[in-house]
Amino acid sequence: MKLTHLGTESIGTGCPSVYATDHGTYVVQGWKIADPDALTTLRERGLPEHEDAIEIPAGLVRHFPTAQ
Repeated sequence: MKLTHLGTESIGTGCPSVYATDHGTYVVQGWKIADPDALTTLRERGLPEHEDAIEIPAGLVRHFPTAQ
């Protein structure tokens, strides 16, 4: 998978960041969710064991391309 860095909201560390892939998808780098209550809610809403959730700052969204 080829990644193209689209942007970050961090100075110096590069995290969180968003990348476009050559598969027509995005990879988002952020903070792993460790809060037990949040994880319970995510699992109740259908988050399967083989997936994970991350937290990103709202400002990172500006780096995503707009839908055409």
